[in-house]
Amino acid sequence: MEDYRRIADSIAADIAAGRLRPGDRLPPQRSFARRHGIAGSTAARVYRELAGRGLTVGEVGRGTFVRAAPPRPGPALVEPTGSRIDLELNYPVVPEQARLLADGIGPLLRADVLESSMRPVGAAGTPAARRVAAGLLGRGEWRPDPERVLFAGNGRQAIAAALAALLPSGGRLGVEELTYPVLKGLAARVGVTLVPLRVDEAGLDPAAVAAAARKAPLKAIYVQPTMHNPLSVSMPVERRAELAGLLERLDVPAIEDSIWSFLRDDLPPLAAFAPGRTIVVDSLSKRLAPGLSLGFAVVPGQAVAGMAAAVRSGGWTPMRFALEAATRWLTDDTARSVARAKQRDAAMRQEIAAGCLAGFGVRSDPRSYYCWWELPPPWRAETFVAAAARYGIAVTPAAAFAVGRGSAPNAVRLGLASPPPDVLARALTTLAELARATPEDE
Repeated sequence: MEDYRRIADSIAADIAAGRLRPGDRLPPQRSFARRHGIAGSTAARVYRELAGRGLTVGEVGRGTFVRAAPPRPGPALVEPTGSRIDLELNYPVVPEQARLLADGIGPLLRADVLESSMRPVGAAGTPAARRVAAGLLGRGEWRPDPERVLFAGNGRQAIAAALAALLPSGGRLGVEELTYPVLKGLAARVGVTLVPLRVDEAGLDPAAVAAAARKAPLKAIYVQPTMHNPLSVSMPVERRAELAGLLERLDVPAIEDSIWSFLRDDLPPLAAFAPGRTIVVDSLSKRLAPGLSLGFAVVPGQAVAGMAAAVRSGGWTPMRFALEAATRWLTDDTARSVARAKQRDAAMRQEIAAGCLAGFGVRSDPRSYYCWWELPPPWRAETFVAAAARYGIAVTPAAAFAVGRGSAPNAVRLGLASPPPDVLARALTTLAELARATPEDE
């Protein structure tokens, strides 16, 4: 075997064994040649061979780096299968995302900047972070005061801190009758009692809030006014104003979950109508990337100290590196560029879903990353979930979102964000064929 290929094989073995990891920088070719006792031209051939195998990538002016492993191909839709297509978890990633984020994060990797970015930071973050976060979160004519912006490690932690700040143990929290499943777990952990509230075609029904408050006081409500998960419903402006007026009369605060609102930035938040009563929670996990997240909370002035204390006591303060990275991404318009790309991606995936599931009882928003599918008889949600799993497809039953002891709707939620578009289309086609059959056929 030619020397350069033997040496390339040795480097490839180091990468496969994890001795060289994605992102590690190989030495300059001249240094590599001296280390291995080979000519400079041979070293150049080794580097070309590694790049040709897809193991390294060269960056002009920076050097040669070990490349991240390519994603595994989507599973074939056959039975049985050892892998699955995930329509449960819903983390959108678009092709241009990594390039856009890399451009903004590069300066943080300088040694002097990195040292500063490793220092601890509190819930208030930094003045620069508060300023750019306020700009990001503003919608319509609503522009939050930067001094009322706090940070947590991620959106879930921001929600947990809001619960801790607003509700005592045993306190009653009004929530939509179908709600974010993680909220159910958080409420159970801190001893909060969830009160299910009716949802109609315009979102949370204010009459249901009033009726629940007449039975016993509500300490707060948790609501998703924009791109409700799992229904994709967005409250019209009139409903938001009506709900805000009711909260004022009842003297009840609100936790507004805005994590999916970047997909519909044409609607003002509930906080625009009830600024003194609403904690707005958002994050970067869906908007940018799940692996480097940051939670935001816009808090009414009188509640800032209590919310900051809840973040600290829960151990939910943000990582400074994530905060500094986010500040750069928000300053140079990277965050908005990625969000616009995801808006286009969501619309494309909705078109796929509409084509594959035509004729079924599917409700969604053409800008959403998920669908709510009311299953045809004789299918039951749990039976359908189990049948889909036998084809290697994971979907979420309505019971995961339902609050209270009543029976859950006979429906499933389909998360459209995670699989590649061609895999998504095959999965949805398979689910449609499954729904046209009967459980007895399986």
